[in-house]
Amino acid sequence: MTGTRFHYRFGGRAGVLLSAAFLALPARGIVAQHTAEEITFARHVAPIFQEKCQICHQPNSVAPMSLLTYDDARPYAELIKYRVQNRIMPPWHIDRTVGIQEFQNDRGLTDEQITTIVRWVDGGAPFGDEDDLPPPREFPDPNRWQLGDRFGEPDLIIKSEPYTFAAETQDKWFRPVVETGLTEPRWVRAIEIKPSYPDGRRIVHHVLTFLEQEEEGLTRLASTAAGAQSSAGLFMEWAVGKVGEVFPEDAGKLMQPGAKIRWEVHMHAIGEEVRDDQVELGIWFYPRGYVPKNRTVLRMFDARGPNGLDIPPGEIAVTQQFHVLPAPARLENFQPHMHMRGKAMSIEAIYPDGRQELLSSVNNFQWNWHVNYVYEEHVAPLLPKGTTLVITAWHDNTPENPTNPDYRQWVGWGDRTVDEMAHLWVDVTYLEQEEYERLVAERAGRERTENNR
Repeated sequence: MTGTRFHYRFGGRAGVLLSAAFLALPARGIVAQHTAEEITFARHVAPIFQEKCQICHQPNSVAPMSLLTYDDARPYAELIKYRVQNRIMPPWHIDRTVGIQEFQNDRGLTDEQITTIVRWVDGGAPFGDEDDLPPPREFPDPNRWQLGDRFGEPDLIIKSEPYTFAAETQDKWFRPVVETGLTEPRWVRAIEIKPSYPDGRRIVHHVLTFLEQEEEGLTRLASTAAGAQSSAGLFMEWAVGKVGEVFPEDAGKLMQPGAKIRWEVHMHAIGEEVRDDQVELGIWFYPRGYVPKNRTVLRMFDARGPNGLDIPPGEIAVTQQFHVLPAPARLENFQPHMHMRGKAMSIEAIYPDGRQELLSSVNNFQWNWHVNYVYEEHVAPLLPKGTTLVITAWHDNTPENPTNPDYRQWVGWGDRTVDEMAHLWVDVTYLEQEEYERLVAERAGRERTENNR
């Protein structure tokens, strides 16, 4: 469907127009407030960089330049203005005008912070008074387990087999199978995937891990979801921009004795040979004997449409696919996955009674940042059985797309970065009907209490 226009009404609110023109819209303009105060790096900008930017923009990290000091940042002032004003950086590309806006891992800039940076650049990017500088930030070990800040060291660490990758070669997919060593059933509280530092992070595009284990049916999968999933299957997906997965206290994943991990590591050449590197999988368990009420499964919701993914040369393509929930469910996150021509993706719920609600939308997708937007627990979508999830994807195969490798090519589905994909990774927690009704009632009660304050 090329150039197709959609007009929906979501949950009784004003309609939202989604169209090919959606791709051309910049982020909302930031209007500077008139004030006599001069915006300086030392007093106003450095604290923002420390909070939101420097974790990546430091030597030997993933960003291309450092923003630790004024001398580091000043040469890039205009570029910084452009990227923050258009909400390209920091990598938080959710559309802030629609859908759910409360996330556990929100790394984006506020409108006020964007205004401050823009006014600083427009004012000549002055340094200011050195006494206004905040103390330098101390950063944690970049090779640490990031979820370790919350849970300590993983209870189980599984490593892929070592691999050596040539300096110049085609993309490769490495698929070893590794024993976990488990001798008893354990419920998983959190998962993190970590390519080796620093070289592994330079060559690894993404990682899939699959859980292979003997199991009759899926233990603790809601009875209402019988037939929704026949095996443990996909354990976790990782790409640049994703930290890990943490499950709510009433949910988790189950690993059985004798379980194995089947890896799929997608790597690309960087002009230097990388030798004997590995990818690590860190797992944190619930205490022995604790069994959560629900089992969460990682689902891939396609947006390829009935005719697949077929993007004509020089055009903007819109594809859409529908998925009916076989049971009541809670969606824990929203993670679009596309490649170099991907520009936008949304998820909409059409309820069994006909109501429609836009849950989330990314309107400025950046192919080299696969951000996982993790909902706050009190707003994670609670959806009844029979809800239809509508996944819509926009791809820009025109010469105006600066990341497009060749706008003259027809583009289809494929694993290579120069091919395309269009799907969401979503952790789905299926619920028993009684549990679903209880959670809906509790949430409605909290909302009434807050509205009456």
